[in-house]
Amino acid sequence: MPRQERAIRTRRAILEAAGAVFDERGYASTTIAMVMERAAVTKGALYFHFPSKESLAQAVLDEQLPLGAVPPQPCKLQEIIDITFVFGQRLLSNSLLKGSVRLAVDQSAPPGVDHTGPFRQWSDRLTEMLQQAQNQGELLPTVDPRDTADLVVGAFAGIQIMSRALHGREDLGRRISSLWTHILPAVAVPGLLLGLDSRPDRGARVLASIDAAADASATDAVVELVGVES
Repeated sequence: MPRQERAIRTRRAILEAAGAVFDERGYASTTIAMVMERAAVTKGALYFHFPSKESLAQAVLDEQLPLGAVPPQPCKLQEIIDITFVFGQRLLSNSLLKGSVRLAVDQSAPPGVDHTGPFRQWSDRLTEMLQQAQNQGELLPTVDPRDTADLVVGAFAGIQIMSRALHGREDLGRRISSLWTHILPAVAVPGLLLGLDSRPDRGARVLASIDAAADASATDAVVELVGVES
């Protein structure tokens, strides 16, 4: 395996291990030794990529936004809905995302770790998308994109914490669906409401289509490579 590829895989393994440990123990109770053991790497390998626990925590936090990506939709409101559902679906099994979310609400993180970053980044991202939705005539004229984005981000943070505390997030899809049931009539033009999909299993369906597209792309790449070699 080329050295660069090995380094990329090692870094990813460390991040995933760190996410799992941060999720289980929080920032203060997590040690570098715990992450090393979970990732099955040496101290030298870990410190090559992350010189401190603070830098490791920041890297875990910085992975949050990309893990919420979904395919673009012509209807920007539907795309925003899909982001929340896919994010919630990934929270059921993705250790790195779980750790990032735990760190974002963990007040024990030192000043050198910007645990507010994901909140600001998500609010900025959703504000941009809501402005696009507004330009496309999807929103009621009274809607302020920034205020609505902050509401969605804050409400989502709250319901995922409640879902985790009460049911290990197993009911998060239902709670996200309920969130949108209450929010959409206050922001979407009436003619759009019936066409928006916010059913509880939306995350599982969108994520399945993302995975299927990725598998198809990988298969096409292999076929192309075989054709070149032959």
